[in-house]
Amino acid sequence: MDNPLDAVLAKDPRFKPEAYVFVHDALGHTWSRLDHRRHITGRELLDGIKDLALKSYGPMALAVLNSWGVRTTDDFGAIVFNLVDAEILSKTEEDRIEDFHAVYDFNEVFVRSYDITGPETQEPR
Repeated sequence: MDNPLDAVLAKDPRFKPEAYVFVHDALGHTWSRLDHRRHITGRELLDGIKDLALKSYGPMALAVLNSWGVRTTDDFGAIVFNLVDAEILSKTEEDRIEDFHAVYDFNEVFVRSYDITGPETQEPR
């Protein structure tokens, strides 16, 4: 296998290659939002993922992520740590897969933020 991502996909086939590419793109997107390039935390990456998904896919973001096998922030944690295990990404001693656990609800950030019915018809939270 010439492409290191091939080994990752063979080891954990839950997620499509596009999900891994998106995480890589979201990492760059997150760095571009900082004053200087530095190590970013899991939460910062998840915020960048959310922002990039909404900008890239708008109201289709949830459907796109789901089509890649990604349904929760925990899935993004699995993707990141698969890339760390393959030495494609690096981590610090403080970084843990638990940093990605239930950080936000996909329906809340990717669906409700695009509710076209308007605020007057939405039920209270």
